[in-house]
Amino acid sequence: MTAIQLLQSLILGFVEGFTEFLPVSSTGHLLLLQHFFGLSGEANKTFAILVQLGAILAIVSAYFGRLLRVAQDLPREPAARYFVIGVLIAFLPAAIVGALLHGFIKGVLFNPLIVCISLIAGGFVLMIIDQVDLKPRYNDATSFPLRMYVGIGCVQCLAMIPGVSRSGATIVGAMLLGADKRSAAEFSFFLAMPTMAGAFAYDLLKSYKLLAFNDVANIAVGFLAAFAAGLFVVKAFLNYISRHGFTPFAWWRILVGSAGLAGLLVVG
Repeated sequence: MTAIQLLQSLILGFVEGFTEFLPVSSTGHLLLLQHFFGLSGEANKTFAILVQLGAILAIVSAYFGRLLRVAQDLPREPAARYFVIGVLIAFLPAAIVGALLHGFIKGVLFNPLIVCISLIAGGFVLMIIDQVDLKPRYNDATSFPLRMYVGIGCVQCLAMIPGVSRSGATIVGAMLLGADKRSAAEFSFFLAMPTMAGAFAYDLLKSYKLLAFNDVANIAVGFLAAFAAGLFVVKAFLNYISRHGFTPFAWWRILVGSAGLAGLLVVG
């Protein structure tokens, strides 16, 4: 691994960790960076998914105590079983769509132009959602109605388009269905665990033959950076959005998408 490759992996890992749990699209950011870094090929597309393992472990670490309590309560507490069922229900639509359309998503949608358009469009959606008086009815992510979990899961499928944002789609979906900002964001964290773990496992199964030793080393560096950045964001995000809402992230999406479009026009 050269010093340049090490630096690129470090930057990509930090960007993954910082953006994975924010409504700004980590995959979109990684694809744009890889494009302008000159990193092409299937192995680099796979890096964008595999480095998510660091972010997965970051959120598991942050919520380990709560997850442990849910696991301990499963045999005797109906509320714990209800919540686990809700997460699984919300996870299933994306799992099915992702498995059926994996080739199309990776081969067609992983495109810098699509990413830029999605970032900008999603920014305007977030801005509108932040201004509308939605009158939330639910403030506990562990006890949404089952139909609400189904709806959130279906909305999450939009995040198959790079640039849309998995967390952004689930947060907006939950808020439109009646959740307040904090519980919507918190449920996006819980739903991220099976969704990201599933994407990681499936992509690794499909692409492991494309990875050479140097690729594994790059992923390891990216993993460590993603873990550190993801842990910081998970701990800070809920309090931040409770005070400031989503408009700062909306403007960030619009700026990044516009800069990406300008870059594509100038350098291709």
